[in-house]
Amino acid sequence: MVPALEVADIFRRHGEAFRQARAGHLGYVERRIMGAITACRTAALGGHVEQCDGCGATRIAYNSCRNRHCPKCQGLARAKWLADRQAELLPVPYFHVVFTLPAPVGEIAFQNKAAVGAILFRTAAETLAAIAADRRHLGAKLGVTMVLHTWGQSLQYHPHVHCIVPGGGPSLDGTRWVACRPGFFLPVRVLSRLFRRLFLQELKNALAAGKLRFFSNLANLAEPQVFARRLGELRRLDWVVYAKPPFGGPEQVLAYLGRYTHRVAIANSRLISLSDGKVRFTWKDYRQGGKTKVMTLEADEFIRRFLLHALPDGFHRIRHYGILANGSRGESLARCHRLLDARDTGVICERTDNRTKSDRPITAADFAICPNCGGTMRPIATVPRACNSQPFSCDTS
Repeated sequence: MVPALEVADIFRRHGEAFRQARAGHLGYVERRIMGAITACRTAALGGHVEQCDGCGATRIAYNSCRNRHCPKCQGLARAKWLADRQAELLPVPYFHVVFTLPAPVGEIAFQNKAAVGAILFRTAAETLAAIAADRRHLGAKLGVTMVLHTWGQSLQYHPHVHCIVPGGGPSLDGTRWVACRPGFFLPVRVLSRLFRRLFLQELKNALAAGKLRFFSNLANLAEPQVFARRLGELRRLDWVVYAKPPFGGPEQVLAYLGRYTHRVAIANSRLISLSDGKVRFTWKDYRQGGKTKVMTLEADEFIRRFLLHALPDGFHRIRHYGILANGSRGESLARCHRLLDARDTGVICERTDNRTKSDRPITAADFAICPNCGGTMRPIATVPRACNSQPFSCDTS
């Protein structure tokens, strides 16, 4: 079902006023995102005519913008990504660990998205690897898939990484599989303290290397003495690392990954209305047990918050570390399977098709089903682009 209201509708009605009001401050990336989302699946991008091979029904399917910030373009991208990951999953329980930056660090991260984002990924991975390698905790090598999210439910800037981790790994000498204790991964207090120390050291190194820039209310942090005082303040804060309860085998992991890998700041399904220049949308208040509430923002403020989460060009928001690192993943996984075959994991991970529709990962075939009879929609003609005079309407890069 197509949502009654989309982010694209908000951009179409209020985007031009937003651009004009911020003519000297809106960056190229943000402008491109607005243009792509506005044009997505419209005549501006062209498309093709599809016909059902069952009932003969026809429809026009306009092309997607494929921008990674677009709420409408993530379903197929997620399906393709999950299909690639399916063969890489191990028949063991998996854990979900979240590393979150405190709000004062989030301010620094916002002004240095690429540099601080890379530090967040790297130090979270180093933290997991170091504690897992400690024989007092596990004594094993880990593999980690990490996904960066920068938003909270109210669309404010809130950088954190979601880590999906197998519950164990090869021993340090590579001779056996070491499993986590049932229901327990690694101590979160130990993780949080090491994460804080590693992150702040890397942040200090980044400033010394000239990789950080500060402006507006943080301009004084460019002074080494001021920055050193800020680091001291950050060392006294509690840094949150959260480990969720473990979940089962490969099929459950695929469904779980699908909730996180290709999310954008807000899904169209959360939008309620756009009237009198105000946007109403649902959000979950986790301070009250995840209670669902309704938030109302001026359209200008909604667009501003949405664009806070624009990622720099070339920045990878999904990364793999340890035994899942891209360079040696195939060899490492083969070794893991050999070690697991040599022992009884005690985990039933048979692949079945008895999942509910909501749990089943979406595939490309799901986007070519006839809504009338369930037949297959096949392209029969091309629809050319229909660029018009509206600014940015045909920007798909």
